[in-house]
Amino acid sequence: MAAQRLAALHAAAPSAFSSTSSASHGRPAARSSTTALLPVALPRAAATLRAAPSRLLPQDAKAAGSGRSVMCMASASASAAVASGAAELKAAREDIRELLKTTHCHPILVRLGWHDSGTYDKNIKEWPQRGGANGSLRFDVELKHGANAGLENALKLVQPIKDKYPNISYADLFQLASATAIEEAGGPKIPMTYGRIDVTGPEQCPPEGKLPDAGPSAPADHLRKVFYRMGLDDKEIVVLSGAHTLGRSRPERSGWGKPETKYTKNGPGAPGGQSWTAEWLKFDNSYFKEIKEKRDQDLLVLPTDAALFEDPTFKVYAEKYAEDQEAFFEDYAGAHAKLSNLGAKFNPPEGFTLDG
Repeated sequence: MAAQRLAALHAAAPSAFSSTSSASHGRPAARSSTTALLPVALPRAAATLRAAPSRLLPQDAKAAGSGRSVMCMASASASAAVASGAAELKAAREDIRELLKTTHCHPILVRLGWHDSGTYDKNIKEWPQRGGANGSLRFDVELKHGANAGLENALKLVQPIKDKYPNISYADLFQLASATAIEEAGGPKIPMTYGRIDVTGPEQCPPEGKLPDAGPSAPADHLRKVFYRMGLDDKEIVVLSGAHTLGRSRPERSGWGKPETKYTKNGPGAPGGQSWTAEWLKFDNSYFKEIKEKRDQDLLVLPTDAALFEDPTFKVYAEKYAEDQEAFFEDYAGAHAKLSNLGAKFNPPEGFTLDG
């Protein structure tokens, strides 16, 4: 009798599952004698399977247990590595905070992170050819790009922290320094992800010309060309421009700005340059207010700044941020985090956070 039931099971099961499969792909099951077997054949199959003795041999059980053990060990090792990496990054963040207190280097650290990630090209899929946040800015060949003038000073500032925590990648360190500088200047908390992998040599640096110019002939078009290539939109162009609330432009580096103004002649930090705002170490929405009013000749307005209130699409966002600092902070935090991830390759692939 058992043999007869087993034969019936073998005869019925393929037809029954074939009908079900057909329906699951959007085609209705045929109304036939095969479909009518489903209520009878499936319970019998379940009963037969419950009655069947285990065929797992001792060595198979041992191998399965060993495989599960290896997987658990690998998972535990990966978790430990993430925990160790997070601990080092948190310690490095404290060192960056101390550095900011003593050197007032907030603007140049923001620029360091931005210029490492801002070479990303969304049209190139391969890493690291696509550019982005991969630590390539530490190499002289890229530091010597015109848009990176002065950033060798930023590298000198963070190199001792890198030496202290050698397991942190340059890519993570640059982005950690940038986000921490924003936050310590009074800006929003940036929802950062870490675990970026570094490129290994200068031959992997991106070509020059990936970063925006300050005074192109068609400023709005230029901003869109550069930022659209990165996968950013008009809103993100405007809100990220708001980071110019920090810092100064030095004519000996960029060719723009005055040698000094009433706001910069006494520092803090090295004196000189022309700032966009009066309190150029405070992160707020005053950049948008000052660009809109253009009432102070000691404050800098670049062609790409003026474009934010001249281009009709940009202007919608610029007006909003001039009036609403809370909206500016909220949108800025998301855009900064997105910029910091551009082109990055993470280990683990999903990255990890420090304050989750």
